Amino acid sequence: STLIVILTVRNDMFEGKTSFGMSVFNLSNAIMGSGILGLAFGMSNTGIILFIILLVIIAGLSAYSIHLLLKSAGVVGIRAYEQLGNRAFGPPGKLLAGCIITVHNIGAMSSYLFIVKSELPLVIQAFLMKYENTGEWFLNGNYLIIIVSAAIILPLALMKQLGYLGYTSGFSLSCMVFFLISVIYKKFNIECPLEDEHINMTGLSYHLPVNVTEDICEAKMFTVNSQTAYTIPILAFAFVCHPEVLPIYTELRDATKKRMQKVANISILAMFVMYLLTATFGYLTFYGAVESELLHTYSRVDPLDNLVLCVRLAVLVAVTLTVPVVLFPIRRAVLQILFPEKPFHWARHICIAFCLIFVVNLLVIFVPSIRDIFGLIGATSAPSLIFILPAIFYIRIVPEEDEPLLSRPKIQAACFATLGFIFMIMSLSFIIIDWVSGENRSVGGH
Repeated sequence: STLIVILTVRNDMFEGKTSFGMSVFNLSNAIMGSGILGLAFGMSNTGIILFIILLVIIAGLSAYSIHLLLKSAGVVGIRAYEQLGNRAFGPPGKLLAGCIITVHNIGAMSSYLFIVKSELPLVIQAFLMKYENTGEWFLNGNYLIIIVSAAIILPLALMKQLGYLGYTSGFSLSCMVFFLISVIYKKFNIECPLEDEHINMTGLSYHLPVNVTEDICEAKMFTVNSQTAYTIPILAFAFVCHPEVLPIYTELRDATKKRMQKVANISILAMFVMYLLTATFGYLTFYGAVESELLHTYSRVDPLDNLVLCVRLAVLVAVTLTVPVVLFPIRRAVLQILFPEKPFHWARHICIAFCLIFVVNLLVIFVPSIRDIFGLIGATSAPSLIFILPAIFYIRIVPEEDEPLLSRPKIQAACFATLGFIFMIMSLSFIIIDWVSGENRSVGGH
């Protein structure tokens, strides 16, 4: 609570120092997740036009949801997600917001580490000029993520302030731009039907895509199959930046609701363009043969290709440097829920970071496919952060004398929350049906 007092005082006494451009940069980095690697696979399961329609809808809804958050924060002058929950529903609201942020960010950390687990062995293998995984310990993804977690992520996560991690955010964003440029360049360099002489080049069993029997080299405009259910959660996951919106608002120079909304709209638009280009060019390179993790598909063409090697390294660096940033909000939520009144203490600070990283390592070692992580987290926490919480906070926090319960903005917000619930139930039921039927799964036996 002292933190909140300081924040509130700071809002009144000091103006934020971050320029408009830098804020756009920070928020774009918060939006840009590892979801970008799953988008081409999403497009291969919806078709180009349906994918664009879905992407436009989800981007628009994200912008509206940020509008609801900013309006609620403006009414009460609070700029922390958990505290909005506290203001709307008392301690249970705070607990709920904290838990959802924790679950969501643990999902994000898992998906980042999953990329390290599947990509790093391939990069090391390529450096050693090997065509296949010969099974040494340093080519084993499980050992590698434990080493990366201990050597890089844990030390960064132990820092007291998030501030300096801002330097890494610009760097990871530029790595992702490099990734996009390479995807576009590769589209014109790869012949479509892949000769699959190295199809089993790693110890991983490649699941051949669903539509391998059909004509593999034509772009589909509309298509629906059993994997389409994963596309909506992957898309929703790709636009979540809501826990970071309020801190960025606090630090924005000349902060007004309108100015912050503009930051949000520009960031969402920039990421929309980036996602669309990556998905389209990734899909048009491989068509039906795209895998749920785009980078893997390139290594089937030529495992030792230098450009692909650089792209992999760039993505790995971006992803590894993002994990500590994602860990900070979880630690804050845990501290707010378990030790609300206690002052900062190093032992607690270090212990929480260590436990979180330990849990995430376990998840990544034992949950087989990245789609399971994206799909489940996307189907539960993303709708809560994007649709449900901002809408119910808005309805509870904006006073009735300003906007009665039956006024248009509140009815809109209520519909928005309902949409979130429908979306959550729909996605979860699709995923459960898909798991139960077990068809087209890369790894069975859940």
